[in-house]
Amino acid sequence: MEFGQDDVTVRVGRTRDGFYVEDTGPGIPENERDDVLDSGYTTKREGTGFGLAIVKRIVEVHGWEIYVTEGSDGGARFEIIGVAQS
Repeated sequence: MEFGQDDVTVRVGRTRDGFYVEDTGPGIPENERDDVLDSGYTTKREGTGFGLAIVKRIVEVHGWEIYVTEGSDGGARFEIIGVAQS
């Protein structure tokens, strides 16, 4: 995994109807949050832009939804909802 800095913590947890993955990294600017899940979107010259697009496709195939927001410590948070929990 690559992050913008070395001392990043990643957390995974449950939500009412799904789960989230968040980190303590630099976050994703609000005006880019809709774009980061698009195939080919990258901020790195060497990047392919496929990673989060693949995640989005997996989420869609399962009939779930994914949202990008700010993490509880200011990093990025990805919320996946519509997940059946038992």
